[in-house]
Amino acid sequence: MANPTGRFQGVIFDMDGVLCDSEPIICAAASQMFAESYNRRVQPEDFKPGVGAGEDRYLGVVAEKYGIKLNLVRDKKRTYAIYLQMIQGKLKPLAGVHDFINTCRQAGWRLAVASSADRIKVDGNLNQIGLPPGEFHALVCGSDVAHKKPAPDIFLTAASRLGLEPRHCLVVEDAPNGVAAGQAAGACVLALTTSFPAAELAAAGATWTAPDLTQVPPELWV
Repeated sequence: MANPTGRFQGVIFDMDGVLCDSEPIICAAASQMFAESYNRRVQPEDFKPGVGAGEDRYLGVVAEKYGIKLNLVRDKKRTYAIYLQMIQGKLKPLAGVHDFINTCRQAGWRLAVASSADRIKVDGNLNQIGLPPGEFHALVCGSDVAHKKPAPDIFLTAASRLGLEPRHCLVVEDAPNGVAAGQAAGACVLALTTSFPAAELAAAGATWTAPDLTQVPPELWV
């Protein structure tokens, strides 16, 4: 991997689809919750419109489709309880994550995670993939901002907590909602094609696209 130059001073990572692939597991956990609580068999594709927008919306889009009135506090709690059991020993970092983060650290970049997920899920994921929350200079969750992605609030908050202007930050995302949020915040966005095709991410405003963090474009460092 090339050595970064002075273009960026910090990097803000989304979590799901960037640092780890928890989407199939949260989908399975939420599907189990709908089956238990509402006797409703839902499909993985039902969740797609809510990807990257936080668990309120993630569960909400499915509830709307099937005419279900959620008890959101109860249903999220149950979904997370199932999820945290499911990820034990199974959730792994995506390709290149540790090497990319080490390179950024060596360059003196400040590191943040900005996820629309709730803190319980963020902590569970980061601990499972060997990047505990204390490894980052800032961590922003969905509950920390009034407006979720695609609004820019979460990335503006993360940049502020890093002590940086958004234009000096690289946002790493995987979903159109997140790409739009990073672009709206004034950051450059590297979009990984782990969840959505490159064309869809580019249409949302991605500066670059890449399959994963082992194949970042060389112009990122220029």
